[in-house]
Amino acid sequence: MELKNFFKRQLRTVIEWKEQDASLLFHRMETTTDEIKNASKLIVAPGQGCLVVYDGKVMATLTEPGIYEMATANHPFITTLLNLAQQMESEHKMRFYFFRTAELVNVLWGTASPVKYIEPDYQLPVALGVCGNFSVRIADAACMFTTLLGTVGDYRVADVQELVSSRIVAPLTAFLASKAYPYREVDRHLMELSADLKEKTGDELLRLGLTLTDFRVDSVTFDEDTMERIGKIADMTAEQRAAAEVDLDYTGVQKLAAMRDAARNEGGLAGAGLQVGAGVQLAKDIFAPQAGGSGAKAAETG
Repeated sequence: MELKNFFKRQLRTVIEWKEQDASLLFHRMETTTDEIKNASKLIVAPGQGCLVVYDGKVMATLTEPGIYEMATANHPFITTLLNLAQQMESEHKMRFYFFRTAELVNVLWGTASPVKYIEPDYQLPVALGVCGNFSVRIADAACMFTTLLGTVGDYRVADVQELVSSRIVAPLTAFLASKAYPYREVDRHLMELSADLKEKTGDELLRLGLTLTDFRVDSVTFDEDTMERIGKIADMTAEQRAAAEVDLDYTGVQKLAAMRDAARNEGGLAGAGLQVGAGVQLAKDIFAPQAGGSGAKAAETG
């Protein structure tokens, strides 16, 4: 059996990526041995490319579909027989890294943690998460191999998602800090935000061998803390405006709030009595200036 395997390894081989996984962007083809024999054939299918690494160096980037003849210093049988006699492996190593040439579309992305900035209307720090989708393709396979892969065998869609999401945080934070959109207006500027992030993130990815062909911000979501604080401020603002309509000051607003809380939390006669008492006192506060004014006029008439 060992002898059969020995002779099998000496035959010229055909290298191809038959079962291309949709989740893979880069894939190192595993062969029975890295000592590829001279005149072996490499098949590159449509939608694929292949990076040929020989003796540790990128020798060729193949992007056109076709059948390629491999010319190496390893000849079938002769090389292996010499190696066996010297009890060593051939120093001529060839590896193949297949990659996807087709565009990878509609890949989802999102910020791992909320991004903060100062909201101009309320003058308080707010935090929001941002998500969307992007499309990308390999622009320079050799550059990507050098900067991202190294000894990694496979580079997947999930790796691209993580890469893009991590590169977005800095330009996103800078954009929000410079624009400082009011809380209610952020959704109106998603196109502007998308264009800015595509430009900034695209430059960074291009340096790594990837081209960002499309980038979109689909939605922004403020965190619960932010929503709660803004909700409280909005309620207080609404109460102040309503109070201004009936000429109530801050103290009157607080008394109204106390009456409302009593109605919610107290039951029976005790709650009713508290509300009546607060209502009588509030009426006195409201009409006291008017009563005083009427008395003065009466005195003048008399």
